[in-house]
Amino acid sequence: MGAIMIMHKGTNVPVPARAVRVELGWHAAPGAPDVDASALLLVSGKVRDDADFVFYNQPAHSSGAVRHEGKRSAADRVTDTLTVDFSRMEPVIDRVVVAASADGGAFGRVAGLYVRIVDTADGSEIARFESTDATVETAFILGELYLRQGAWKFRAVGQGYDTGLEGLATDFGISVDEPQRPPRQPAPRQPAPQRPAPASHPAPPTAPPAAPPVRLTKVTLTKETPSVSLTKQGGTSGALRVNLNWEVRKQFKGWGAKLGRAVAMHADLDLDLCALYELTDGSKGVVQALGNAFGSLSRPPYIHLDGDDRTGALTTGENLTVNLDHQDRLRRVLIFVTIYEGARSFADLHASVTLQPQNGAAIDFSLDECTVPSTVCALALITNDGHDLTVQREARYLVPQRGVSPQRTVDTAYGWGMNWTPGRK
Repeated sequence: MGAIMIMHKGTNVPVPARAVRVELGWHAAPGAPDVDASALLLVSGKVRDDADFVFYNQPAHSSGAVRHEGKRSAADRVTDTLTVDFSRMEPVIDRVVVAASADGGAFGRVAGLYVRIVDTADGSEIARFESTDATVETAFILGELYLRQGAWKFRAVGQGYDTGLEGLATDFGISVDEPQRPPRQPAPRQPAPQRPAPASHPAPPTAPPAAPPVRLTKVTLTKETPSVSLTKQGGTSGALRVNLNWEVRKQFKGWGAKLGRAVAMHADLDLDLCALYELTDGSKGVVQALGNAFGSLSRPPYIHLDGDDRTGALTTGENLTVNLDHQDRLRRVLIFVTIYEGARSFADLHASVTLQPQNGAAIDFSLDECTVPSTVCALALITNDGHDLTVQREARYLVPQRGVSPQRTVDTAYGWGMNWTPGRK
């Protein structure tokens, strides 16, 4: 293994890779703000439109070249990751700005902030830049990937903003949705005099509606604030995407894998994202890979499991969609995860959950450390009482009794009252 390339502000290095992982890392500490990674795809210093901004509320560029993959936590370390695939980059894009924003304080209170560039082909670290001089800044350009004479390079930047992610984004041409303020009352005016109607002329062409501005708000659910109203934030229509990502941090007994080689174990570990549902007509059921019960978005239960991922990889994970255009038919939906094979419990698994409404802010949370022999975990409960659609963070590890399936265990815990029969994939 070669020496790690620690960079200083203004220096640059070649990036001889087809695709890279851009990892932001920092120390988690009480009272310290959270940090979020983002990327801006530029043409001559500006975005072409708001779609060139990749961040937690807009996690993938339409070209597939840049993706926001989400956070990982282990002990006191947190990482947030972007992936950049140069082979899918549009030819007009000549720069990708790598930025960080602080949520809940300034970067002067964030310890150990760094960005590193990793070749996705072999996991080798190409470069690392450590930020050590932050004070009142709430957003940072840590670095940039840029095209020079047909080859990509990475430059360490370290430029701070005290206007947050909004200030940084607008500098590059992003239109940001600002919080609504009470409208100003206009001064009374005299009505304009009536004029004769002009002769009939063709109506001027109607301009296409402008794309809605980017929303920077997000919601992180915790034990102290475990729920959020989708109704209050306008997230009651369109597709609600639920994503589960996980990572193995330690070796399980008998697997013989070394610490830090978690990726090699993903092939052995199979987690299943599932959903129990109850509709307003009283019908109940489950959406899961077991028994090929993948559901449907266009007919009851209006829930669909995308597939059965067996990697937990940053680029995929398990994904499930709820069609909120039919939310009036949904009474409650419990999102849960089971271990199908590859481990005896969730111990040493670090998982994060993101719920992304088509309208409204992203909702995310991490699972706590598992200290019991659990093979099923209730993640989130979506409830509709006829007036309010809410998301409740559960993050509840359950321990099945001997001979009882994980599905029946979560059913009993939440009083679903279904009949279960053995099933296989």
